[in-house]
Amino acid sequence: MATRTVFQEHPEIAKLFPDLHPPFAKQAAVIESDRCLNCFDAPCTSACPTHIDVPKFIKKIASGNVKGSALSILDANVLAASCSRVCPVEVLCEGACVMHRYNKQPIAIARLQRHAMDAFHASGGKLVRRVEEDRTEKIACLGAGPASLAAAAELKQRGFQVTVFDKRPLPGGLNTYGVAEYKLPTADSLREIKLIAELGVEFRFGAEVKDETALTELEKEFDFIFLGVGLGAMHKLEMPGGDHPAVVDALKFIEDYKLGLTTKISGTVVVVGAGNTAIDAANAAKRLGAQDVRILYRRTEDHISAFDFEYEHAKQEGVRFHWLTQPVAVHASSVGVTSVECVTMEIAGDGSLNQVEGSNFQIECDMVIPAIGQSPLVEFLSRCRDLKVEKGRIVVDRATGQTTNPKYFAGGDCVNGGREVVDAVADGKRSGVAIASLLEAAHA
Repeated sequence: MATRTVFQEHPEIAKLFPDLHPPFAKQAAVIESDRCLNCFDAPCTSACPTHIDVPKFIKKIASGNVKGSALSILDANVLAASCSRVCPVEVLCEGACVMHRYNKQPIAIARLQRHAMDAFHASGGKLVRRVEEDRTEKIACLGAGPASLAAAAELKQRGFQVTVFDKRPLPGGLNTYGVAEYKLPTADSLREIKLIAELGVEFRFGAEVKDETALTELEKEFDFIFLGVGLGAMHKLEMPGGDHPAVVDALKFIEDYKLGLTTKISGTVVVVGAGNTAIDAANAAKRLGAQDVRILYRRTEDHISAFDFEYEHAKQEGVRFHWLTQPVAVHASSVGVTSVECVTMEIAGDGSLNQVEGSNFQIECDMVIPAIGQSPLVEFLSRCRDLKVEKGRIVVDRATGQTTNPKYFAGGDCVNGGREVVDAVADGKRSGVAIASLLEAAHA
């Protein structure tokens, strides 16, 4: 593999984080696929950002052609294995399933997709190049997350020379480093990326494009540059004690246990925020041994950004929620964090939040995990010449992913502000197709 894979699986982590949705056995997959009505208008396909032909791949499973099923899936989504495990299918393909009209369970599309992809990987399947001959045109992809990986695969399958740059030692972005292990194990993320490397995509790690000079050199070497740089660092707790070593942001916490750097914690853990990442961190803390895990949120459960099924999962894990609670300070002793000082919030008639005077109280804890969003990469993006940035997001033509600088394309979180893996894949593929079209037209 062309990647510098330094990851080693940790058995204790695997035991603590078994599959959230276990895979189908062969016969169970056939039975489930037979439930599909093969709708001619396929609302499930329309609901998928990568527009996988859902009835087509399910019908192939039903007929025993599992490899053909996987290939049809991969034709639309090169990171289909990851997406089958991390997509919020309840609000995408499965949410659009016509079975809902008949008060029946929707087809288990995600698990069927995973069944096809697991079989494909187990059999040593390879991605198929659409063009045999190599072309000389070169494209650079900055960042090795889902958007760049999708763009790189699309372009390489068409014969172009592609190099992916990333400052970290492993590819995959949040798929590898930031998705809860019970959803997507790190080893499975890397297994999927291996297929892209085997196409001939070059990966350069420890390669951070830091300044205008580096960009100028890239522009000389490459015909186009795709920006899949994601978002920046997580927001910090701007309060007294917020910089204590026992205050660890959620993505760092998730990364450390996924890489086996953290295998056990204890005591009480406080998570600040109520998005999907906060839920992932809280669930992980529970599984790693914390006796008590609490999520603090300044509004009510009606306002949380986490999906409903994520919220329900956290409650099943034993996570406790404190609504209308705003942390204002982290207190510590020479030993470590001792408590989080909070105030009670109230929501005014106009929707604004106000602190209730004199409502301060303490929550004793041993660790604090902020999960209050990521900052945009404004500093990096501002260095890209003639690149329009609004509210920390790169402005692109949504049909092609091309930026205001015609040499640059972009996709994923740095464009959409932080959506789903499948949205990043769709962005990357769209840009890959557009870049290929431009290059092919120029040499027609």
